[in-house]
Amino acid sequence: MSAAGSPAARRHGTTLLVIAKSPVPGRVKTRLTPPFTPEEAARLAEASLVDTLHAALATSARRRVLVLDGAPGAWLPDGIDVVAQCAGGLDERLAAAFAGCDGPAVLIGMDTPQVTPALLAPALGPDAWRDCDAWFGPADDGGFWALGLAQPDPELLRGVPMSTAHTGAAQRTRLTDAGLRVRDLPVLRDVDTARDAALVAAAAPDGRFAAEHARLTRVVRS
Repeated sequence: MSAAGSPAARRHGTTLLVIAKSPVPGRVKTRLTPPFTPEEAARLAEASLVDTLHAALATSARRRVLVLDGAPGAWLPDGIDVVAQCAGGLDERLAAAFAGCDGPAVLIGMDTPQVTPALLAPALGPDAWRDCDAWFGPADDGGFWALGLAQPDPELLRGVPMSTAHTGAAQRTRLTDAGLRVRDLPVLRDVDTARDAALVAAAAPDGRFAAEHARLTRVVRS
């Protein structure tokens, strides 16, 4: 039995990482402008981040960590540890987030406010690492929204080309080429464009993101 599938690894519990930027106008969700203003895009980003953090709090993760570019604000709920992102490209920042973990870890972003504890449960439950070394959540734009590693080796991420239509495929290939047993989570849509925002709001109508989107689209359309 590999270390990843050992009873010790399963008993250790899994850390849930959320990588994000502080929702500052002009620094987040710039592809939403237009039709949204930078301030409105930042409000959508904040709602997306808050929905994601509350979903994280409702999971069975051993620890919940926000890996943040920027400063925390009043939007940060209790029960979330905060660490600063390192410098460098996205692959380096993701690698560093995993390097800071002392056991199994699952990383998600702030761009999927429709995420729920049920969607994350397979990768965070007591049997998550039984005969499994990695969890992979593909995004419908060709990227990925979730990545879990039983042994968080940062070299599994360094050098993977990020923010392309082939990022997800490249990352998953990196895992399988390393001999890891990979399980898949459902495909989700990232919020990148105004169309994405509308579709995600419709898919998760009860969240803060959907409520903020409804308020803003009424303004945009007036």
